[in-house]
Amino acid sequence: MAYLRTSVWGPAEFVGRPPWWLVAEGLLAGVLGAGGIVGTALFGAWTGRPSLADGEAGLVCAGALAVYLSFVGAGRALIGIAALLGMCLALQAPQAATGMVLAARGQVQSVVVTSVEDGRAADGGTARYLCSVADTDGVPLKVRIWRGCGEATRPGDALAVVSDPEGRVPPRGAQAGARVSGPLRDLAPWAAALIAGALLAVVRSYRLSRPGQTVIPFGTGQPDHR
Repeated sequence: MAYLRTSVWGPAEFVGRPPWWLVAEGLLAGVLGAGGIVGTALFGAWTGRPSLADGEAGLVCAGALAVYLSFVGAGRALIGIAALLGMCLALQAPQAATGMVLAARGQVQSVVVTSVEDGRAADGGTARYLCSVADTDGVPLKVRIWRGCGEATRPGDALAVVSDPEGRVPPRGAQAGARVSGPLRDLAPWAAALIAGALLAVVRSYRLSRPGQTVIPFGTGQPDHR
């Protein structure tokens, strides 16, 4: 049972509070992992690099964090939890990065609704209407808009959308009071959970001695093979 506990949850061979440097190492690992996932998505959206903006680089960062936790000897369950949280954050980051780019440099323009699709779920869940739109020149946009598109919306109605003047992120429906900090708040719970998971994994990875190391207990002079 002790072996299973150690391999699954980590050895945590310390008495009382964990060493401060161990806590600092765990915080640094979590912050770098979360920052890498969010930062690569934001950089990709800002510069128009799909391989970064789509979250693929974020998944690589999540995998790198899991490899690091495995290298320091963290418990398997905690490694899996941290990897899962990292993947969830990587999948949420692209939409948030798009919102931050549009909030920072987006321009609001008026478009015309060409068709409305009822996005009601098959199980009777909350309906979401999707509007196909075209700009003032009649050129259809490649994405469908759901913000501002509702049950009362009809073809020919005007909608306000915010678009990137550099065309590096897709447009979306304009939202009153949108700020750069808004998408970051949506990612904050996932990032905080990832940092906490990495911190716990690193702290519980602490060993007084490595398996197979010869330790001489103080005052005995006799080796103890562990």
